[in-house]
Amino acid sequence: MKMPFTDAVITAILGYGVVFVGLVLLMCAIILLGKVMTARKAAPAAAPAPAPKAELPAAPGSAGEVKLFDVPDKEAAMVMAIVADKMGKPLNELRFKSIKEVK
Repeated sequence: MKMPFTDAVITAILGYGVVFVGLVLLMCAIILLGKVMTARKAAPAAAPAPAPKAELPAAPGSAGEVKLFDVPDKEAAMVMAIVADKMGKPLNELRFKSIKEVK
């Protein structure tokens, strides 16, 4: 059985339309789930933050603060001690701006 050309075009357009509407609905569902998940994750973090700690004065002879990126304090102290030892200078004469773990 042969289908006339106009019927074939209408069937094709309806098929494409159903697929397109299905894709749009799937996209909306994914966006909605993404917003729900980010709202759930952000909800516990929305609790009031504790008051910032008072600034402690720097130790005598220190050269300021060090920004640590994914490095525990103990490892940062070891890195600073090793650098000071290799350079042959006292630690209080060196200034470290930041320490970052290279992955």
